Amino acid sequence: MPFVQAPPELGNQYTSDRVLRSYLARAIHADLLAEIEPELAAMGERAGGELYRFQLADRGNEPVLTQWDAWGNRVDRIEVSPLWHHAERIAAEQGLIATAYERRHGQYSRLHQFALAYLFTPSTDFYSCPLAMTDGAARALLTAGNEALIARAVPHLTSRDPREFWTSGQWMTEATGGSDVGLTETIARQENGRWRLYGRKWFTSAATSQMALTLARPDGNPPGSKGLALFYLETRDAQGRLNGILVNRLKDKLGTRKVPTAELILDGVPAEPVAGTGDGIRNIAPMLNVTRTWNAVAACALARRGLALAFDYAGKRVAFGAPLAEKPLHVDTLAGLEAEFQGAFHLAFLVVELMGRDEAGKASTEQKGLLRLLTPIAKLMTGRQVVHVVSEVIESFGGAGYVEDTGLPLLLRDAQVLPIWEGTTNVLALETLRSLEAVGGLAALKREIGILLRGVREPDLVKISAQVERAVEQAEGWLADAKEERLEAGARRFALTLGRAVELALLARHAQWSLEEEKDPRALSAARRFAAHGVNLVADLDAGDARRLAGG
Repeated sequence: MPFVQAPPELGNQYTSDRVLRSYLARAIHADLLAEIEPELAAMGERAGGELYRFQLADRGNEPVLTQWDAWGNRVDRIEVSPLWHHAERIAAEQGLIATAYERRHGQYSRLHQFALAYLFTPSTDFYSCPLAMTDGAARALLTAGNEALIARAVPHLTSRDPREFWTSGQWMTEATGGSDVGLTETIARQENGRWRLYGRKWFTSAATSQMALTLARPDGNPPGSKGLALFYLETRDAQGRLNGILVNRLKDKLGTRKVPTAELILDGVPAEPVAGTGDGIRNIAPMLNVTRTWNAVAACALARRGLALAFDYAGKRVAFGAPLAEKPLHVDTLAGLEAEFQGAFHLAFLVVELMGRDEAGKASTEQKGLLRLLTPIAKLMTGRQVVHVVSEVIESFGGAGYVEDTGLPLLLRDAQVLPIWEGTTNVLALETLRSLEAVGGLAALKREIGILLRGVREPDLVKISAQVERAVEQAEGWLADAKEERLEAGARRFALTLGRAVELALLARHAQWSLEEEKDPRALSAARRFAAHGVNLVADLDAGDARRLAGG
């Protein structure tokens, strides 16, 4: 009989995830962990069993747009895949949005929510995309304080009843500019006492949502971002017809192909200002902070999924006389990827912790500033890391990793959206500089790093602590000296240095705890490996060289 290779398999994605379980054991008290653990274990079983099998079977299904019915009526109906229908029901019933807003666990409610989302995301073909925007819309509406819109929409956005649950779109991107939303061409006009929107939204993810928040320029407002306002709209009227919306086409994307991303024409869509007729960028910021955190957690989730499959396969695949798990080079490669994943995980969940404290009214002024600074850093760091990790995971499978019906290429295609959506690495690096101006420099970050490293005693971790502090000092010195073009040119390397420094500090803190409380040296191994990869990327590179090289 010819040889047949056993495919990788997944078990319970909670009980088999040592990093998640160890983190939760440190981050929350034992009584709360005992309360939420059955829920996490149930989601982990689903993610590694029923949902993973459904995902593989559903691989060939993608959204379908029907623009016209049989009698010539424009209907613009989008049908999503069976997996997405199933994921929507689970997301509502399991409270993937509701958990954060019910606040049963106070400041830990966000941590509970994102632990569920981390387990759910890799097996549901990015159903986390509409969930992220739904969560962000609820937060933006509550922050704006528009009581009428809060009463209308938030109970739907946070419902556990699939019949009542709404998702929300986030319609910002236009052909004139993605991150440069100041070029937005959508116009808002008052007609017979009602605001209506006219324009073209070039890239709208989760276009099947019941509502959306979008930017538009009220008639008479000045150009640029200052003239934009944030509007609320519902996509369908009481009869279920699209509300002045035409769907031009679905986007043919590299990845996230289950997400119904559409190009829309807004032709008199009824809308309501969320918070006046200006300050649209400021009013949508709470939504972006939430969606960027979902992005960071999704990046960790996809990296973890790839590694879970790679580790399982390494124990099954025999080459050159032994399983890959016994080949030192293969083991060394996977260990490096695991260390990067663990750094990303701890950074993403630090932001989740800070968000939870902020929403529960328990964040200090410094912690609020730290949340503002670390949100873009976590998004840019984890977005870069997941693409690297998953690319290496695909390579670790050899030819099987390149074959679509294994389900493996999907991981890489989907991961590539994470450095792009909600701001590319360069855009977020510049935002990091603006955040530093707003919070008064690096003082809060340096204080946090000092707290993280305060209890470190293991000799290797003491050396790692010095490496972290040295990198932050060098980054701070570079920031003080850099001016204009040099500052912008180095912003990416600067932000990545801060991100790697915080990740390594978090790894060191957790490694010390794990040695003492769990008698487990594996977190120490991750910290050592991450430190060996390097932290400080800031260097005094010549901007003229950059221009010459970028020109080919």
